[in-house]
Amino acid sequence: MPRLYSVEHVWLDASTPDAATVGITAHAQEALGDVVFTDLPAPGTTLAAGQVAGVIESVKAAADLFAPASGEVLAINPAVQADPSLLNTDPLGAGWLFTVRLTAPAQLDALMDEAAYQAFCQ
Repeated sequence: MPRLYSVEHVWLDASTPDAATVGITAHAQEALGDVVFTDLPAPGTTLAAGQVAGVIESVKAAADLFAPASGEVLAINPAVQADPSLLNTDPLGAGWLFTVRLTAPAQLDALMDEAAYQAFCQ
């Protein structure tokens, strides 16, 4: 399954629904500027789609991180915790934020594919 996107500029890679990966988009990191801190959900946390899952702070602002789909947080990315600037340098790769076991895969239908997301950003 290709990467999907939310209107809150969060991406989700559900290639493995038992451990879907979540991050912010390049558009989001550009709007935030230099990221200096992340507050991510603890493993074991149950999230609902659209719920605030954490906070990303930059030198310009703090932004809520919204869960793109419901599920249980399995792990957070320790590299981003140690070096939040990964969100600026590689938001779609090494800058992933957390993995989640999806509990309502049908919610993925509400997310956008790459083309729809690019049109949304324009």
